[in-house]
Amino acid sequence: MKKTLIIATLFAFLITPFTQANASTYAKTQYPIVLVHGLFGFDDVLWVDYFYKIPYKLADNGATVYTATVSPANSTEVRGEQLLAYIDQVLAHSGADKVNLIGHSHGGPTIRYAASVAPEKVASVTSVAGVNHGSKVADIVRAGIRDGSTLEGVAGTVFNAFANVLELVSGSGISALPTDSIAALDSLSTRGSERFNARYPEGLPSSYCAKDGKVLEDNGVFYFSWSGGSTYTNVLDVADPLLAITGLAFGEKNDGLVSSCSSQLGYVIRDDYRMNHLDEVNQTLGIHHLFETDPIQVFITQANRLKSIGL
Repeated sequence: MKKTLIIATLFAFLITPFTQANASTYAKTQYPIVLVHGLFGFDDVLWVDYFYKIPYKLADNGATVYTATVSPANSTEVRGEQLLAYIDQVLAHSGADKVNLIGHSHGGPTIRYAASVAPEKVASVTSVAGVNHGSKVADIVRAGIRDGSTLEGVAGTVFNAFANVLELVSGSGISALPTDSIAALDSLSTRGSERFNARYPEGLPSSYCAKDGKVLEDNGVFYFSWSGGSTYTNVLDVADPLLAITGLAFGEKNDGLVSSCSSQLGYVIRDDYRMNHLDEVNQTLGIHHLFETDPIQVFITQANRLKSIGL
């Protein structure tokens, strides 16, 4: 009973949308936009939110935007169920019939789950560098942590603690939602993604890298995707060297954590932006490639695209 009350209170506090009274209407979609973070997502750390400045800029252009509350680390299915609960809160608060979901990284499969289980509540799915066919980085980490081993227990404790520290630093406190980093790692692996795709195939291409996923699926949901295809994009970004190293694991075009082919879902807007995995959500602090589209503008343009088809 107490846990239910805590979760209800948490949703009530976090359900306030980003809106702007004097906004333009360029990104004014019919249905609210719900942003869903990836692994180790957070509200804001030292006044820097996960989707850095993106909700505010979308609101400036007329969109009604919510940022979902889901576990920073857990399986896709657990996060998906949490997202469904959040969607219900958004629908009740906004009076809308559906939502437009935009998920980054592990947020990609998370929004796919929600759309597959409850398509009547979802107008569109937009996967931003979604881990739709697994990540080689997750495979390497999982291969080094044997299932059921002592190391797995230690690693899980350490990663879970890291997620909880991020929550505390972001000012949200430790969430009532469960954290399970090993379950997240399994979901993000190639094997885990294959199992997930067999159950929730909507929007997927016919084969790896085929780019022929359905834009409008049989469940009535529209599917889109985009991602970056670069790792080291700006010498001023302190995160780029690490992503350049992790990108070596792939042997194909990638953003440092997800391959371009793995990101493809539905209508592929682009899978080769000169962006890495953090650039895609305007991190770190908006530092990105000097000669590439501003990541914020990519979100705004997608909102306009959704608006243009009545979503």
